[in-house]
Amino acid sequence: MMKRRELIIALGAGVALPLAARAQQTAVLMIGWLGSGSPDAFASQVAAFRKGVNEAGFVEGQNVAIEYRWAEGDYDRLPELAAGLVRHPVAVILTSGGTRPTLAAKTATSTIPIVFLNGGSDPVAAGLIASFNRPGGNVTGVNFLAGELVTKQLGLLHELMPAASMIAMLVNPNSPAANPEMRDLERAARSLGLQHRVLTASTERGIDEVFASFGQQPVDALLVQTEPFLSGQRDQIAALAARHAIPTISSIQAFAAAGGLISYGASSTDAYRQAGVYVGRILKGEKPADLPVIQPTKFDLVINIKTAKALGLQIPEKLLALADEVIE
Repeated sequence: MMKRRELIIALGAGVALPLAARAQQTAVLMIGWLGSGSPDAFASQVAAFRKGVNEAGFVEGQNVAIEYRWAEGDYDRLPELAAGLVRHPVAVILTSGGTRPTLAAKTATSTIPIVFLNGGSDPVAAGLIASFNRPGGNVTGVNFLAGELVTKQLGLLHELMPAASMIAMLVNPNSPAANPEMRDLERAARSLGLQHRVLTASTERGIDEVFASFGQQPVDALLVQTEPFLSGQRDQIAALAARHAIPTISSIQAFAAAGGLISYGASSTDAYRQAGVYVGRILKGEKPADLPVIQPTKFDLVINIKTAKALGLQIPEKLLALADEVIE
């Protein structure tokens, strides 16, 4: 007959194992989000990321949590914010808003996996990864190719406004992608026989000053660089463009929704969803070095007809037929 002490030990062991197993199953894993922008500007992207994480089998508040760090356009804060996430600690870091958040995270840790969302700079040339197919190290992610879209965007403007001769581009001089995109603009403008100007702004006041300058130096259309600060100021830019009757184009769909004329680029929400799936796969044990960098294969053309009418522009039927979305 089992003694009372042995029975208690046996019962205790029998209860403890399932509890430990359940505790392991319900352990909450921490995801760190390091963004160079602001939470308001990235609300739709955050929602898309959560959807991707959910598709990978993780539910926020149940088995995963997200710790956010936003630089609010102040790139100099990124190293400190990255170090804070590493100390937290987190199981994986999602970086958004260009190469600088990823470089900051990579400097802060060589062991915690990093999944980036990059749009404007070559991640290989920037030293983020070894190659697109075999990233190596602790970094992988999604590359928007946003900077490479300048040529296509200028072509769309030229098709819409064949009589236009002066095209301007608004860039944030603090953005690492500014110089490559300016070079793209110069080459594209030269090939189309267009004149171009580069205008810079890194503050709300700076954006106001750029549009005020059009009174003395008119332009026919404006390209807006894809980068966190300017994307976050899309409402301000769209309102000023309407006031000064300047057609604008960007690779971010939210610009067209805010009142810009055209957007052409990869779906940012789909890219963030894919990044969420990658984060989930890494939480399950896959290594960033073995996950190829995702590159978009589909690009969406969004045309704001309401804005076109306000500007007195007639959108060619060919462009309307190609549009993935028409805002009326």
